Formats: sequence, C-alpha cells, structure tokens
Amino acid sequence: MTDRLLMIFVKNLIPGMVKTRLAKDIGIDKALDVYMELVNHTNKITQKIEVNKAVYYSEYVEIEDIWDTGNYELNVQKGMTLGEKMSTAFDEAFDSHNKVVIIGSDCYDLNSKIIKKAFEMLDENDLVVGPAKDGGYYLLGMSEYLPQLFQNKEYSTDSVLKELLNEAEELELSVHQLPTLSDIDTLADLKETDMDWENLGADAQIDGEEEAY
Repeated sequence: MTDRLLMIFVKNLIPGMVKTRLAKDIGIDKALDVYMELVNHTNKITQKIEVNKAVYYSEYVEIEDIWDTGNYELNVQKGMTLGEKMSTAFDEAFDSHNKVVIIGSDCYDLNSKIIKKAFEMLDENDLVVGPAKDGGYYLLGMSEYLPQLFQNKEYSTDSVLKELLNEAEELELSVHQLPTLSDIDTLADLKETDMDWENLGADAQIDGEEEAY
C-alpha cells in the first residue's frame, strides 16, 4: 500500500449525458464514442502508476466495466456541484493518504509521466495543478485537505484556474504548475488532437479486451 492516491472522475456512459457541448456538433452517438475513447485512454495511462487508485462515477458504479479489475477502488461522486464532489472526495481521501491527485477523463494529451510528476512535486509543494487551455485545470494535487479551494467556485468557466492560483497565493501555498494541456469539450478541441474520432465505431465496446492500444 502507499500513502498516495490518484482519484479519477468519470461520467457514466449514458447517451446524451456526456460531452453535451461536443454532441451539438457531432451528434449524441459520436460524442459518446469520443468519450468512451477518452475513458479508455485515461484507463491506459493510469494502469501502471504505482499509487492507490480510485474511480468516482457520476451516477452509479458500473459493474464489469474497464475499471472493475480489482486495481481501482470504485465509488460514486458525492455532492451537487463539481466543487462539492471534488471537495468531498479529497476530504475522504486524506483520512488514509498524505498525497492526493485528482484527474478527470477529458484530456487526451495527459500521460503517465505527467501524473507521476504531479506526485513527485507534492513532495516539495502544497499544491500541484495542471492548467487547461480553456482556463480550467485537468489535474489538481494536494498534500493536505484545503476545502476553501472549492468553495464558491463556478466551474466550466475560463476563470477557474486564475481563481485557484489567486487563492493559493492568498493562503501562501507553494504551487507547481504542470504543462498546459487541452481538455476536449468542443469540436475545435477535438480537432486539435490526434484522435481518429471520425472512425470510432458507434458500437465500440468499452472493456479491457477490446482496447485499441
């Protein structure tokens, strides 16, 4: 066991409930295909990272899916807003861990090296953040629970990262920033990646035996 925990927030694979902004341009089914590919990618890059790992589903725990392998603790997100959900997850995580990192499942450019770097930098910093090009962040790491960083925040805006960094400065926290990457929320974001999204099959299965890697 380790004192380090990687938390992964994912959405349940419900058509029309994932990548809603993207779906307006490419349709509900194709948006679901893209999200399935993103989840597959997130699973792939986290499998061999030697820390404890926990997946937090948006609605309910999936049975026998790509995460149900015994290598990930399976949970459901608790709270009404994204801020509440992340804050609760961090609060519970620090009951048994000293270094905690959270990621989502929207960043196709994220890799194992960056996640490992985040944990390394928590040995020297209070906070580690992965800036997203849209003004948010794709990763957040803490060496202690800091609930104030999640209070009164409006997520999915271009000021999320700026507000976080300003608050960290007010609290006199040391912060390490990782490389800036792009989350996939729009068609423009998608076109900037090397994902072959147009050829993703509508009937693709998301399980460990059919990963295209």
